[in-house]
Amino acid sequence: MRREFDAAGDRAAVERSAESAGVDRRGGSVGVRPADRHTVDVPAADPARAATEPPGFVDHQRLRHHGDVDARPGMVDFAVNVQGTAPPEWLRQRLAGRLGELGRYPDSGEEAAARAAVAARHGRRAEDVLLLAGAAEGFAMLPRLGARLAAVIHPSFTEPELALREAGVPVTRVVLEPPYTLDAGLVPEQADLVVVGNPTNPTSVLHPAEALLALRRPGRIVVVDEAFADAVPGEPETLSGMDFPDVLVLRSLTKTWALAGLRCGYVLGAPPVLARLNHGRPHWPLGSLQLEAIAATSAPAAVVETRRKAEVIAADRAAMIPRLRTLGIAVHEPAAGPFLLIRVPDAELLRKRLADKGIAVRRGDTFPGLAAGFLRVAVRPPAEVDRLVAAIEDVGL
Repeated sequence: MRREFDAAGDRAAVERSAESAGVDRRGGSVGVRPADRHTVDVPAADPARAATEPPGFVDHQRLRHHGDVDARPGMVDFAVNVQGTAPPEWLRQRLAGRLGELGRYPDSGEEAAARAAVAARHGRRAEDVLLLAGAAEGFAMLPRLGARLAAVIHPSFTEPELALREAGVPVTRVVLEPPYTLDAGLVPEQADLVVVGNPTNPTSVLHPAEALLALRRPGRIVVVDEAFADAVPGEPETLSGMDFPDVLVLRSLTKTWALAGLRCGYVLGAPPVLARLNHGRPHWPLGSLQLEAIAATSAPAAVVETRRKAEVIAADRAAMIPRLRTLGIAVHEPAAGPFLLIRVPDAELLRKRLADKGIAVRRGDTFPGLAAGFLRVAVRPPAEVDRLVAAIEDVGL
């Protein structure tokens, strides 16, 4: 039996999300746009009104929930989207070779070398690169842009919204319904900052570059979270190599290279915008091992390895989808990322039953716009999928 994603079936969840955010639906703050997608609107007559969601009405703990919470040591991990448990041997050796130098501070030459490697990898200038302690640091910097109204496209990774809200930046959610097609017309014109993921976590949707660029407006900055872009063969829709004064692209090295514990990433953009992000940052924001890892994984040989990894992920995903569907699980497609959004009759019950069998999957209901029936599962090799399928067959849906 195959269950399909149903846009109409998610409408109630979208409306509940708006209500929980403190939006007065009686006043028309939640509007229906073409194609039956929903957004929390800012009324044109009064941009300062609370079509933005007051922080007191938003559960920040839900925004803080990430897959690592669902995965305990020793579990078969489908909850976290990191590929592997440790970096490849060549990268470990390169990092180990720097351990004897940890007694000195990182120097400007190391930072310059890492920036140059990233710039060459994307065909950009070195001044277009700001190195980060993980993409999460880039999200934490977004409030420095001084937005009057930030629009976050959902369902998506929640860290950007959390960082903006905790800094007091007004936020409006633009919640897409299946098939989660990006439409620039859904974003309030007043929004001077827009955040979108590509491919999007958790839907695994890959938006066309043209749709992302359609978000641009005078006086607006568009932030594209490309944390999983290198897991897409050929990176066909990336904006990382495009030079626009109003577009920022965030990249993470955590997922492909299993560097979650080292915190490595970067943001690409125009130097004046990067300077605003960098303002107030402490001296030596990245350590020697972080700089070494960024330079190493941006080198040409590493980029070739990344492309091979992306092809493997695509093949594993193509094999995994029909196996899940055979169990009666709805799998959202098209899917381009190293994870899948699935829907089952009782997601929380299944998640707990799988945990009892030593298998971790990611809750979906903490992503704004998703109902309680959703889970996210990482794409894994066939042997691990065998264990997942066997466990689901055993516990049932």
